[in-house]
Amino acid sequence: MPEPPRRRPVVAATTAVGTALLGASLAARPGSRAFTALTLATAATWTAGGLAAGPVPRGRGVAAPVATGAGVFAAFYGAALVARRIPVLDRALTSVLRHADAGPGPLVLATTLANGAAEEIFFRGAVYGAAPHRPVTVSTAVYVASTVATRNPALVLASAVMGTLFALQRRATGGVQAPLLTHVTWSTLMLRFLPRLFRR
Repeated sequence: MPEPPRRRPVVAATTAVGTALLGASLAARPGSRAFTALTLATAATWTAGGLAAGPVPRGRGVAAPVATGAGVFAAFYGAALVARRIPVLDRALTSVLRHADAGPGPLVLATTLANGAAEEIFFRGAVYGAAPHRPVTVSTAVYVASTVATRNPALVLASAVMGTLFALQRRATGGVQAPLLTHVTWSTLMLRFLPRLFRR
Protein backbone atom coordinates (compact mmCIF):
# COMPACT_ATOMS: atom_id res chain seq x y z
CA MET A 1 0.00 0.00 0.00
CA PRO A 2 1.50 3.40 -0.95
CA GLU A 3 2.47 5.70 1.85
CA PRO A 4 0.03 8.61 2.44
CA PRO A 5 1.74 11.79 1.17
CA ARG A 6 1.19 13.60 4.47
CA ARG A 7 2.73 10.88 6.63
CA ARG A 8 6.34 12.05 6.85
CA PRO A 9 5.59 15.76 7.54
CA VAL A 10 3.05 14.77 10.20
CA VAL A 11 5.51 12.33 11.76
CA ALA A 12 8.26 14.96 11.83
CA ALA A 13 6.04 17.64 13.39
CA THR A 14 4.54 15.25 15.93
CA THR A 15 7.97 13.97 16.93
CA ALA A 16 9.18 17.50 17.61
CA VAL A 17 6.14 18.55 19.65
CA GLY A 18 5.78 15.26 21.51
CA THR A 19 9.46 15.15 22.41
CA ALA A 20 9.32 18.68 23.84
CA LEU A 21 6.25 17.82 25.91
CA LEU A 22 7.81 14.58 27.14
CA GLY A 23 10.90 16.39 28.34
CA ALA A 24 8.82 19.08 30.04
CA SER A 25 6.59 16.52 31.76
CA LEU A 26 9.48 14.71 33.43
CA ALA A 27 10.97 18.05 34.47
CA ALA A 28 7.74 19.05 36.24
CA ARG A 29 7.31 18.54 39.97
CA PRO A 30 6.05 15.02 40.73
CA GLY A 31 2.35 14.98 41.50
CA SER A 32 1.80 18.55 40.33
CA ARG A 33 -0.98 19.71 38.06
CA ALA A 34 1.67 20.67 35.53
CA PHE A 35 2.98 17.10 35.45
CA THR A 36 -0.48 15.65 34.89
CA ALA A 37 -1.36 18.22 32.23
CA LEU A 38 1.91 17.72 30.38
CA THR A 39 1.72 13.92 30.43
CA LEU A 40 -1.84 14.01 29.11
CA ALA A 41 -0.79 16.52 26.46
CA THR A 42 2.05 14.22 25.46
CA ALA A 43 -0.33 11.28 25.08
CA ALA A 44 -2.77 13.41 23.08
CA THR A 45 0.03 14.56 20.79
CA TRP A 46 1.30 11.05 20.05
CA THR A 47 -2.25 9.81 19.45
CA ALA A 48 -3.34 12.69 17.25
CA GLY A 49 -0.14 12.58 15.22
CA GLY A 50 -0.33 8.83 14.78
CA LEU A 51 -3.91 8.96 13.54
CA ALA A 52 -3.36 12.03 11.36
CA ALA A 53 -0.43 10.39 9.58
CA GLY A 54 -2.63 7.72 8.05
CA PRO A 55 -4.30 4.40 8.83
CA VAL A 56 -2.89 2.55 11.84
CA PRO A 57 -2.89 -1.21 11.22
CA ARG A 58 -4.40 -3.23 14.04
CA GLY A 59 -2.61 -6.53 13.63
CA ARG A 60 -3.31 -9.54 15.81
CA GLY A 61 -2.59 -11.17 19.15
CA VAL A 62 -3.93 -10.89 22.70
CA ALA A 63 -2.74 -13.62 25.05
CA ALA A 64 0.84 -13.79 23.78
CA PRO A 65 1.44 -10.01 23.98
CA VAL A 66 0.05 -9.87 27.53
CA ALA A 67 2.25 -12.81 28.55
CA THR A 68 5.21 -11.10 26.90
CA GLY A 69 4.56 -7.95 28.91
CA ALA A 70 4.54 -9.95 32.14
CA GLY A 71 7.71 -11.78 31.18
CA VAL A 72 9.55 -8.60 30.27
CA PHE A 73 8.46 -7.06 33.56
CA ALA A 74 10.05 -9.98 35.42
CA ALA A 75 13.29 -9.38 33.55
CA PHE A 76 13.19 -5.65 34.30
CA TYR A 77 12.45 -6.32 37.97
CA GLY A 78 15.56 -8.47 38.15
CA ALA A 79 17.55 -5.78 36.36
CA ALA A 80 16.24 -3.18 38.82
CA LEU A 81 17.66 -5.18 41.72
CA VAL A 82 21.06 -4.86 40.05
CA ALA A 83 20.51 -1.20 39.09
CA ARG A 84 20.06 -0.28 42.75
CA ARG A 85 23.76 -1.04 43.18
CA ILE A 86 24.82 1.24 40.30
CA PRO A 87 24.68 4.86 41.52
CA VAL A 88 23.83 6.54 38.20
CA LEU A 89 20.98 4.11 37.49
CA ASP A 90 19.80 4.13 41.10
CA ARG A 91 19.49 7.93 40.99
CA ALA A 92 17.78 7.84 37.60
CA LEU A 93 15.21 5.26 38.65
CA THR A 94 14.56 6.93 41.99
CA SER A 95 13.97 10.22 40.18
CA VAL A 96 11.45 8.89 37.67
CA LEU A 97 9.64 6.67 40.18
CA ARG A 98 8.92 9.68 42.39
CA HIS A 99 6.23 10.50 39.86
CA ALA A 100 4.57 7.15 40.55
CA ASP A 101 4.38 7.82 44.29
CA ALA A 102 3.50 11.51 44.22
CA GLY A 103 0.03 11.57 42.69
CA PRO A 104 -3.25 9.71 43.20
CA GLY A 105 -2.77 6.08 42.17
CA PRO A 106 -5.65 5.86 39.68
CA LEU A 107 -4.62 9.10 37.98
CA VAL A 108 -0.97 8.05 37.70
CA LEU A 109 -2.04 4.70 36.27
CA ALA A 110 -4.41 6.35 33.79
CA THR A 111 -1.76 8.76 32.49
CA THR A 112 0.81 5.96 32.29
CA LEU A 113 -1.48 3.71 30.27
CA ALA A 114 -2.62 6.58 28.06
CA ASN A 115 0.97 7.37 27.17
CA GLY A 116 1.86 3.72 26.61
CA ALA A 117 -1.02 3.24 24.18
CA ALA A 118 -0.34 6.58 22.49
CA GLU A 119 3.33 5.74 21.96
CA GLU A 120 2.37 2.55 20.15
CA ILE A 121 -0.09 4.36 17.89
CA PHE A 122 2.59 6.85 16.95
CA PHE A 123 5.95 5.08 17.04
CA ARG A 124 4.91 1.58 15.97
CA GLY A 125 2.07 2.93 13.84
CA ALA A 126 3.01 6.17 12.10
CA VAL A 127 6.80 6.20 12.46
CA TYR A 128 7.13 2.53 11.55
CA GLY A 129 4.85 3.04 8.56
CA ALA A 130 6.77 6.10 7.38
CA ALA A 131 10.08 4.23 7.18
CA PRO A 132 10.58 2.80 3.67
CA HIS A 133 13.58 0.74 4.78
CA ARG A 134 14.52 -0.88 8.10
CA PRO A 135 11.36 0.24 9.94
CA VAL A 136 12.33 -1.66 13.10
CA THR A 137 15.61 0.25 13.33
CA VAL A 138 14.15 3.59 12.31
CA SER A 139 11.14 3.51 14.64
CA THR A 140 13.30 2.40 17.56
CA ALA A 141 15.89 5.10 16.88
CA VAL A 142 13.21 7.81 16.82
CA TYR A 143 11.69 6.40 20.01
CA VAL A 144 15.04 6.46 21.80
CA ALA A 145 15.86 9.94 20.50
CA SER A 146 12.56 11.25 21.86
CA THR A 147 13.22 9.65 25.24
CA VAL A 148 16.59 11.39 25.45
CA ALA A 149 14.57 14.56 26.15
CA THR A 150 13.80 13.17 29.61
CA ARG A 151 17.53 13.35 30.43
CA ASN A 152 17.08 10.12 32.38
CA PRO A 153 19.56 7.36 31.46
CA ALA A 154 17.34 4.60 32.86
CA LEU A 155 14.43 5.64 30.65
CA VAL A 156 16.69 5.94 27.61
CA LEU A 157 18.08 2.46 28.19
CA ALA A 158 14.58 1.05 28.69
CA SER A 159 13.37 2.76 25.51
CA ALA A 160 16.10 1.06 23.48
CA VAL A 161 15.23 -2.38 24.82
CA MET A 162 11.46 -2.03 24.75
CA GLY A 163 11.40 -0.03 21.52
CA THR A 164 13.19 -2.87 19.77
CA LEU A 165 10.80 -5.44 21.22
CA PHE A 166 7.72 -3.42 20.29
CA ALA A 167 8.96 -2.86 16.75
CA LEU A 168 9.68 -6.56 16.30
CA GLN A 169 6.16 -7.32 17.51
CA ARG A 170 4.81 -4.80 15.02
CA ARG A 171 6.66 -6.56 12.21
CA ALA A 172 5.65 -10.05 13.33
CA THR A 173 1.95 -9.33 13.88
CA GLY A 174 1.28 -6.71 11.22
CA GLY A 175 -0.03 -3.99 13.50
CA VAL A 176 0.04 -2.13 16.81
CA GLN A 177 -2.29 -4.31 18.87
CA ALA A 178 0.42 -6.69 20.09
CA PRO A 179 2.99 -4.05 21.09
CA LEU A 180 0.24 -1.95 22.68
CA LEU A 181 -0.93 -4.83 24.87
CA THR A 182 2.63 -5.71 25.81
CA HIS A 183 3.38 -2.07 26.60
CA VAL A 184 0.39 -1.47 28.87
CA THR A 185 0.87 -4.81 30.66
CA TRP A 186 4.54 -4.07 31.29
CA SER A 187 3.80 -0.49 32.37
CA THR A 188 1.07 -1.56 34.79
CA LEU A 189 3.31 -4.10 36.49
CA MET A 190 6.27 -1.71 36.60
CA LEU A 191 4.09 0.96 38.18
CA ARG A 192 2.66 -1.48 40.70
CA PHE A 193 5.82 -3.21 41.89
CA LEU A 194 8.93 -1.18 41.02
CA PRO A 195 8.53 2.00 43.14
CA ARG A 196 8.83 0.10 46.42
CA LEU A 197 12.36 -0.98 45.47
CA PHE A 198 13.54 2.63 45.31
CA ARG A 199 11.72 4.28 48.20
CA ARG A 200 14.09 5.96 50.60
